[in-house]
Amino acid sequence: MRRVDLRKSKDLFKDLAQIIKEAKQSEVLVVLFEIGDFSAVEKSFSFVKDQGCSLLNSLKFNQVDWTIVIKKEEQ
Repeated sequence: MRRVDLRKSKDLFKDLAQIIKEAKQSEVLVVLFEIGDFSAVEKSFSFVKDQGCSLLNSLKFNQVDWTIVIKKEEQ
């Protein structure tokens, strides 16, 4: 399991795609990012699935941060 902090990311989904690409098969990632508006959270669900991962958990970390737990599936 690896924790990834993308709170300072300028392009969340580009950076997340790169992290997923570099992840090992079956690796679990705990990804922290700023939500701003809620659209990034909703988009992250479908984005993770499109990247060949399973969404294991999603929760609000504090007032401005969101956490998703994903697992890179074997391909």
